[in-house]
Amino acid sequence: MKINNTYQGVDRAPHRSLFYAMGYLPEDLKKPIIGVVNAHNEVIPGHFHLDEIAQAVKLGVSAGGGTPMEFPVIGICDGIAMNHSGMKYPLSTRELIADSIEAMTVAYKFDGLVLIGNCDKIVPGMMMAAARMNIPAVYISGGPMLTGSHKGKTVDLIRGAFEAVGSYVEGNIDAQQLEEIEMESCPTCGSCAGMFTANTMNCLAEALGIGLPGNGTIPAPYGQRKQLARRAGLQIMELVKENIRPRDILTLGAFRNAVTVDMAIGGSSNTVLHLMAIANEAKVPLDLEVFDEISRKVANITKLSPAGTYSITDLHRAGGISAVINQLIKAGMIYPDEITVTGKTLGESVAKASVWDNDVIRDMENPYNKEGGIAILRGNLAPDGAVIKQSAVEPEMMLHKGPARVFESEEEAYDAIISKKIVSGDVVVIRYEGPKGGPGMREMLSPTAAIVGMGLEKSVALITDGRFSGGTRGPCIGHVSPEASEGGPIAIIQEGDIIEIDIANRVLKVDLSDEEMQNRLKSWTQPPSKAEEGTYLYRYSKLVTSASTGAVFKY
Repeated sequence: MKINNTYQGVDRAPHRSLFYAMGYLPEDLKKPIIGVVNAHNEVIPGHFHLDEIAQAVKLGVSAGGGTPMEFPVIGICDGIAMNHSGMKYPLSTRELIADSIEAMTVAYKFDGLVLIGNCDKIVPGMMMAAARMNIPAVYISGGPMLTGSHKGKTVDLIRGAFEAVGSYVEGNIDAQQLEEIEMESCPTCGSCAGMFTANTMNCLAEALGIGLPGNGTIPAPYGQRKQLARRAGLQIMELVKENIRPRDILTLGAFRNAVTVDMAIGGSSNTVLHLMAIANEAKVPLDLEVFDEISRKVANITKLSPAGTYSITDLHRAGGISAVINQLIKAGMIYPDEITVTGKTLGESVAKASVWDNDVIRDMENPYNKEGGIAILRGNLAPDGAVIKQSAVEPEMMLHKGPARVFESEEEAYDAIISKKIVSGDVVVIRYEGPKGGPGMREMLSPTAAIVGMGLEKSVALITDGRFSGGTRGPCIGHVSPEASEGGPIAIIQEGDIIEIDIANRVLKVDLSDEEMQNRLKSWTQPPSKAEEGTYLYRYSKLVTSASTGAVFKY
């Protein structure tokens, strides 16, 4: 086993003395030092229990002959930050998390990292740091929460509490029913129970090879989750011994595998942002065209909430991500020889996986949709691209044409929806909510959930230069690029302009002549930043790039 030399020798006596103050033994400092990055806190249900996961990881590290040293990172719950100014921060914290892990890793000269996260931006932030630092690393999630039940019907945060708000406004349920649903939608700790952003990213960790099999689907309350955490602690020691590093794992083939699995499982549209950001840190070229290329070839074989009624627990019961990957390997759609944190290839790691429920995980010959879950749209309204989760769109809305209803912020749009000012046929346009304009590219879950809750998901579309929660369903198009604050075409849309959406043909356009669009752009002026000078968000807005490139920093 490799010996850590960072704290050896006469000139490191003061360093050792400081470790002894914390109770470490001289023997501990002669072993590989493993940074255990723990995103535990008491403000995210997906992270509330991560202290238990960290303890299991540290037992594994110690059993494998290493010395675990735990340190924290921040985390925000998107659901709690939703629909107010707090939602400007989750995406921007992705960069903060990666930077803070870099700072700690370099300062303490860790020999390896075990990264413990679970929810939305924390997961990609950790993977970005692993790719950037390129020392042996394993990612382990806290697992999904179990689904709730209301009057015998399965509910989760989206198909329960969020959509219940619209149902209440529409008069379909009363205040007592609303309270019952909110009490029953999230029954345990863990990441929210559908194929939302957190669970999608935790599943894709398996496809990327940076997480162990089972990482994405073993429920948070199960003993298997702690067992997996102990295995992660043991496995990091093997990676240190063999010097297998993240960039050995995070290759172009691995990213293509992740996109393929993403399409097959109907993952969150936010994965487009996050996979490109992780690839950027790994020095791997990955752009929007790869997503659409793969989407056209890979069928959608699972239909989990919000697109369907099944949950992540159902996917686990049916064989998990390993079974999905095995199906894709048999169909020749996966690169099976990519190395993973198991020390084996992806194909070897999932070779024994089977599908146990052919409705939860369908055969490739009998998919839910012939194309993948995500589509990339282009046109004069989004020349650099836009993203939609097509697997969650009703058939009636795959082709839609209607008048623009233009709003300069999420709050304005939400108030109009709740006030019943949006009618069948409308196309809601929310702008100046992009990475720079927001700043922070807020998720629009409250407006979209209200549209669904009010029964408008088959007649009203929504487009934005912001983004959507992985829990969004319906004809909701995000990541419109260039964004409004950069003078993108969405900035010059006017009330009543006719917008055409053709998902099958990947088209998003406004019925205006090139001449008219150019004339409008000439008179457009950039509004002042919504962020106060001196704040993190102000600095973020000056550094962040377009959603079409992953909203990464450019210096």
